[in-house]
Amino acid sequence: MRRLSAATALLLVPASGLAACSSTDDDGARAAAEELAAALAEAAAGAEDDPLAAVDWRGANAAAVAEEYAAVVAGMDGLAPTVTVAEVDAGAEQPTATLAWSWPVVEGEQWTYETTVDLAEGEEWTVAWDPAVVEPGLEEGDTLDVRTLPSKRGDITGAGGRAIVTERPVVRVGIDKTKVPARRAVTSARALAQLLDIQVAPYVKAVRDAGDKAFVEAITFRADDVPAEVRSGLPDIAGAHQVSADLALAPTRDFAAPILGRVGPVTAEMVEEDPEAYRPGDVAGVSGLQARYDDRLRGTPGRVVSAVPADGGEERELFRVDATDGEPLALTLDQRLQSLAEQVLGGVRPASALVAVRPSDGAILAAANGSGTGGQNHATFGQFAPGSTFKAVTSLALLRAGLTPTTPVQCPATTVVDGKQFKNYSDYPSSAIGTIPLEEAIAQSCNTALINARDELADGDLADAAASLGLGIDHDLGFPAYFGEVPPPASETEGAADLIGQGKVLASPMAMAAVAASVQAGTTVVPRLVEDVDVSVPKEAKPLRKQEARQLKAMLRRVVTNGSGRGLADVPGPPVIAKTGTAEYADGGTVRTHAWMIAAQGDLAVAVFVQTGQSGSQTAGPLLEAFLRGAR
Repeated sequence: MRRLSAATALLLVPASGLAACSSTDDDGARAAAEELAAALAEAAAGAEDDPLAAVDWRGANAAAVAEEYAAVVAGMDGLAPTVTVAEVDAGAEQPTATLAWSWPVVEGEQWTYETTVDLAEGEEWTVAWDPAVVEPGLEEGDTLDVRTLPSKRGDITGAGGRAIVTERPVVRVGIDKTKVPARRAVTSARALAQLLDIQVAPYVKAVRDAGDKAFVEAITFRADDVPAEVRSGLPDIAGAHQVSADLALAPTRDFAAPILGRVGPVTAEMVEEDPEAYRPGDVAGVSGLQARYDDRLRGTPGRVVSAVPADGGEERELFRVDATDGEPLALTLDQRLQSLAEQVLGGVRPASALVAVRPSDGAILAAANGSGTGGQNHATFGQFAPGSTFKAVTSLALLRAGLTPTTPVQCPATTVVDGKQFKNYSDYPSSAIGTIPLEEAIAQSCNTALINARDELADGDLADAAASLGLGIDHDLGFPAYFGEVPPPASETEGAADLIGQGKVLASPMAMAAVAASVQAGTTVVPRLVEDVDVSVPKEAKPLRKQEARQLKAMLRRVVTNGSGRGLADVPGPPVIAKTGTAEYADGGTVRTHAWMIAAQGDLAVAVFVQTGQSGSQTAGPLLEAFLRGAR
């Protein structure tokens, strides 16, 4: 015999009263059942009013029913079921209605079943409450509970399939509100925030707003990185608690961080934008590649629904969807070279970046950002004037215009274009002033020589040469990438500045690494980072001819043997080609200079950028040299 609550009403209706059933009876019974179905769905969804109060209950107190129903579904994590009337049998000895339930337990998977509710005819059709109306096997005091089965996040791998980002042990520190009275929790939150040196007000608000059983995380540490003062201070804060867990992490906190992004608790905005995929408390990618490829990496969490007996007995599993683990994301990053690049930039105070590309296939082996970037991704998405490193592009344009490396060009100390004076850098060698071969102008980085040769070029020649070297044609590579731009100049002065990598010409360190890689390979190189993203040379890129590729490479080799890149002349290994560069930029009322250097050696091309420096050779050069030596 089923045990019934005080709110339950058993309906004993004489058989003679149901000998016949009119269509009006059917309509009334169905209306009562549909009213119940709608009220059950609305109440489970958290309607502000009391939908169950409007139901005609047979001998039951609506408030008691609402309280008992709320207790039954409280463990369903806020899921809102769809409840419909599947069938009504108003002519039976005991009239009933069949309710069809459908719970969105996980995205794309519904828990569906049917229950039966007893009806009774009087002046109005009424319904009887019983826990089995919610789920067929429930008895008085039983409740439903849903539990998430987490999926294992896919690794992010690098060169050779080596895991870069994988699950590593962490410690989550926060306030456990089950271990401290509500009033004390706010005081504890303030003390914990001060101990952890995080913003106090936001964390106190988060603790105050959380439920009575919530664990409100304040910070997550790598398991080996919990500060001693935090470990010793936690016991003195009521409710402060640390939880051991695993989280997808790179080898170090800073390893390619602006590009890889991070994994953490989903934001309120993420839940609001995609409530089917994310729920409060979920862990997902919240920035960088972790966010862009979250659907692939996070897999699909599973869920299990159980009936929890009132007497504390064994739970009864009602429905299960197992978790599907995430898929890995394969990148081209070489862990050793990425770590080397970050080590090289470690002592640089201004914003800085270093990108290394493999010319043979365009694979990005390192994309490092110095600490001065403040967490921004300058390496592949920065937008800066490339200065004289862009002269590799200008050289190609002039070669295509008919000049040769030995063609004489004029390199005065200054030159004027439409009233604007241009000059060479401050320590330009006086021995290279006057009439010199084009190859010497490139080796010594003569600004005035290239500007004076501007009449050799037609509109679009510079942009076409840039495209052939992998710069200026934007396309989606599956990660944040800026290829630079060479827009048509708005004036003769701007066109002159473009020739030396200023004016409106912009590039990222990645784009300039592609330029060096293209010169080294003798063909257009398109950088790639995500292995399964199709990367092809844009059709707009005019192929390099063998002769012009050979001449261009020889000119950049001369930069190392006879010019501004002599600091790389003794780097062991295959011959090094390079180009130095500086670019002026305005910083408030002060004119400062970007420092650049690009180079290639064997199957490695590198670009180094420092936002503020003396010159390419003095500031960026030593960094590039350290990387090339370390890479070997």
